Amino acid sequence: MNRFYGTGVAMVTPFLSDGQVDYPGLSSLINYLTEGGVEYLVSLGTTGESATLNKDEKKKVFAHTAEVNNGRLPLVAGIAGNNTYEVVEHIKHFDTTGYSAILSASPYYNKPTQEGIYQHYKAIAEASPLPVILYNVPSRTGSNIAAETTTRLAHDFKNIIGIKEASGNFDQLNQIMRDKPEDFLLISGDDPISLPMIALGGVGVISVVGNALPRLFSDMIRLCLKGDFKAAQKDHLELIEFTRMMFAEGNPAGVKTALKYLDICGDAVRLPLVQVSSKLAEKITLETQKLASHVAAQQTP
Repeated sequence: MNRFYGTGVAMVTPFLSDGQVDYPGLSSLINYLTEGGVEYLVSLGTTGESATLNKDEKKKVFAHTAEVNNGRLPLVAGIAGNNTYEVVEHIKHFDTTGYSAILSASPYYNKPTQEGIYQHYKAIAEASPLPVILYNVPSRTGSNIAAETTTRLAHDFKNIIGIKEASGNFDQLNQIMRDKPEDFLLISGDDPISLPMIALGGVGVISVVGNALPRLFSDMIRLCLKGDFKAAQKDHLELIEFTRMMFAEGNPAGVKTALKYLDICGDAVRLPLVQVSSKLAEKITLETQKLASHVAAQQTP
């Protein structure tokens, strides 16, 4: 599963000003990320505002992404929800053409017990024609996948190949690293702590920041994976302020502001999300300009 080492990007879903999916903008983003050197792409994760897309829109976005990518990078499909039956049915009928894995966030709002979480993923694993990556993001779902549940799933189902971990709990990460199968992937789901997670044994990140700065961010992650943390630390520290601003008024409004400045796609989001304030937008634009200039300077012979 080394295709999921390095930087995966949880792609935004571009929208037009009238709220429709911006397919040319999505094409532009896919090409930008591919040229930016990332290792794989994630379509319709939470950063893709998947909760606001209907079934038909999701089907079209998945198909368009696979078509534009055209086999250049591994693709991961975000398929999740808090109705296990509905998630399983979606997976059973999902057109896997062009896709290498499914990323599925733990159920939100219901706040299931650990046994409920286990049974939810058991149903997904038994239904999925593709490898499954768990996604633990307690700040969004309202519940945590305990380390014991993660490793239980990892040992019980060979097609559950990894977890995108965004709990930020290093005690939990330590337990996963200690108890997981050797080939089970620990992937950072939180940009600011990707460096220390790789030092612990993580294999990379599924990134938000990488949407806007794929070259800078993926180069940093590759340095980490090579064990050159001193060189990686320079980029890590340089990205701190930019990363903070990406989440200051909600994701993906922040990174869409940066993408608008870079002329990749617009900054429209769907309600209940709104665009960032004009004050924050100005700060993001200035920081994006600075970092993009830095990347351009590094690329110049």
